[in-house]
Amino acid sequence: MDLKAVSTKITDGSKSASVAITNTLDAMAPTFAPLAARWDAEADRRAKLRTPENLKALMDAQRAHNSARATAASARSQRSAARKASKNPLSAGRRAARTADKAARSHRDDARAKLKTARKSYPATLKARAIQAHAVHAVPGAGISALAWDQAGPWPVAGSLALIATNVAALALGRRKVVTSVEDALSAEERRLAERLDPSYWAQHADERGLGGTITTPVKVTPSGLVCHVRLDGRWKPSSFRAKHEEIRAMLGARTDLRMEIKPGSHGDRATITLRTRSAADGTNLAGWTPGCPWGVDTVTGEPVMVPLGRRMLIAGTSGAGKSWSTRALLAEASETPDHRLVVVDPKRVEAINWEHRARIAIRLEEVLDVSDDLVAEMHERLALVPRGHDVIEISPERPRITVFVDEGAEVIAMSRTPRFRGTKEEPGDPDWSRIMENFRTLARMGRAAEIILIWATQKPTMDKNGGIDPQISAQITYRAALALSTSGESRVVFGEDATEKGWHAHELPMPGVALLRSGPKVKPHEIRTRAFSPKDVIELPDRSIWRREEAPAGTAGASAPATLRLVKGDDYVIAPPVTEPAAAVPAQPTKQPTNREKVRVAIGAGAKTVADVALITGINKGSVSKAVKSLVEAGEVHKAADGVLTVATTQAGEVSA
Repeated sequence: MDLKAVSTKITDGSKSASVAITNTLDAMAPTFAPLAARWDAEADRRAKLRTPENLKALMDAQRAHNSARATAASARSQRSAARKASKNPLSAGRRAARTADKAARSHRDDARAKLKTARKSYPATLKARAIQAHAVHAVPGAGISALAWDQAGPWPVAGSLALIATNVAALALGRRKVVTSVEDALSAEERRLAERLDPSYWAQHADERGLGGTITTPVKVTPSGLVCHVRLDGRWKPSSFRAKHEEIRAMLGARTDLRMEIKPGSHGDRATITLRTRSAADGTNLAGWTPGCPWGVDTVTGEPVMVPLGRRMLIAGTSGAGKSWSTRALLAEASETPDHRLVVVDPKRVEAINWEHRARIAIRLEEVLDVSDDLVAEMHERLALVPRGHDVIEISPERPRITVFVDEGAEVIAMSRTPRFRGTKEEPGDPDWSRIMENFRTLARMGRAAEIILIWATQKPTMDKNGGIDPQISAQITYRAALALSTSGESRVVFGEDATEKGWHAHELPMPGVALLRSGPKVKPHEIRTRAFSPKDVIELPDRSIWRREEAPAGTAGASAPATLRLVKGDDYVIAPPVTEPAAAVPAQPTKQPTNREKVRVAIGAGAKTVADVALITGINKGSVSKAVKSLVEAGEVHKAADGVLTVATTQAGEVSA
């Protein structure tokens, strides 16, 4: 026989045996891994407690205990001597000895308890405890073997040694790691995951988890974590493989809060596992704000994410998700330059007061109605100025872009449902609060062309009666951002019914400050680490101009009393007395622009009977007319009858107060 062939055969056999042994040990390692992990954790805990301070406390407790024991022994001896010296149990000597003995025993018990506590604070090493435990079994076993060899034989000693060997082997197997080629720059967690994703480990353990017929490829390290491609045989589809996500997580031993994505691969028989162990935004400073800075950083690609001004936007996020901190940078940008103004509607007040030095704020019910009325009136005025052939009005310091930020949509919707009447019945002059939502719907539909931009934010993005998104407003908004949400249903409300299928899992986002931004139908759902802008940073921003709607100039409707007013209500009409003589010519002088209050009073004097009539004549919105009427009634210049009819108050019979 050829010696070379024999040698090759022996070598191959040795390799095969070595591979078989290695595979067997690798397969047994996960079984004993929990034991080794508990052992190492306990050993680390004991090592951390064995500090010089705890050792000193233990030595002091031992000395105190020894002293207390000696004192107790002495007191016990003295008590015995006192009993022998006197037969009278009530004698002074016996009573004193008895009291001293009780005190000494109490002190000894207290010292023993302190010593026990000190020993727990400075425990023995786990190795020493293991040696003591085995010695308790091995030493008596050796004695039994020596004294009764004929009957017991070597088995007591052999049993002790076998137990020791079993424990050592179990720890060695539990600490065994599958040998795979991984990058040195990986963290301990990534290294462990990469080893279990290696084909050599996966092939050995896939059947145990019901994943037989799948095989992984070597892991790739990306800025956002680990990516592994999986080949599927004829029994598998990417969707059925994704349904096994719990088994895959158990196979990898991954943390329950580690984000794992399983998607179809480049071919029909491939799937991709992505473990988000890293973030491409790590190391990027996202605190504070400067003009023009990005809203956040894509955690997958590391690219900055910009949110252009002039985009209607929906922002959702549960309480604590960082919604306010993330949106402040957008609001700061929208109020920085002379051709931009900011309006903040915040029924909760907390956010609005931070912006009062650079934004018009609306908190109370009347303020929200007034500002929405003003915005709609401004919108209609601007739409009339859009040049032919243009989609939007050109912004300027005179006609700035107005960004309207609604901080909590659910509260604004609730405001609009406030009963119209304040007392027990409705009165003609009471405001129609439902106009609040009508105004915001109008702004959502038509405001973009007038450069009045709506940003709607809410904690509860549902469309039921208690939700924070109005369907008519939601239908007009393309830009949608969501921080962490409560349920998958809320994710579907924000991103559409196909949100779950396309990967828009906002309900799985970590908190706070991580968002998903959908600016179009083809945008990939990458996580974004958003900029954090604190309330203190907002307050320290410089003051900026605050938008107020200008009064209608003199000469327009309601500027002064017209010569003749005709109000038509059904078949009734009222004509103001005409001027019988022409007014004397007077030199032209600068005229003072009349206020809303003056316009309303003039209109009532001219024959207007209700708030609606006054609004029709003057062109002022009903909310402002109601406020002016209330002021005039309180001043005694206008009288409001029980049926709501308005008349100018008279000072003398037939004389109208000036």
